[in-house]
Amino acid sequence: MALNDEDLKARMNRFVPPTAAILGQEILEIDSAAGRVKMKFQPIDACRNPMGNIQGGIVVAMLDDAAAFAAIVKSGKRIGIPTIELKTSFFAPARAGVPLFAEGRCIKLGKRVAFMEADLFDEAGTLLARLTTSAIPVELPDSSNLVAREPERSA
Repeated sequence: MALNDEDLKARMNRFVPPTAAILGQEILEIDSAAGRVKMKFQPIDACRNPMGNIQGGIVVAMLDDAAAFAAIVKSGKRIGIPTIELKTSFFAPARAGVPLFAEGRCIKLGKRVAFMEADLFDEAGTLLARLTTSAIPVELPDSSNLVAREPERSA
């Protein structure tokens, strides 16, 4: 039985890749029919570059996740989406210590190649970076490497 978008969002926020903690990743919205996700990120302080902004490679990682998740939700099944190429354009610095928002879109999901894109915004809606990418959809067994997120501890 396929999950609806709300149930899928809850599952994807519960069973996450280990990098999710570093990136402060949360899925906010899923539209599986359109192959679109909206995500929130707040990377840990160790992701800052010498100027105090989020390092460019970390920006790419956030956008790569948003694009991949868009293809995964569009597929309607358990797939991995290993990247075969990507390009990122940077328009403004991603400031550290504040939430960042990404929208990932699956442009075309084929049997052998998927084409995606993702944009990163700040809280004011300023476009910070755009990624275009392609990947190879690979069906995953039910016992993939996803782990349940640890519950957050209050101080």
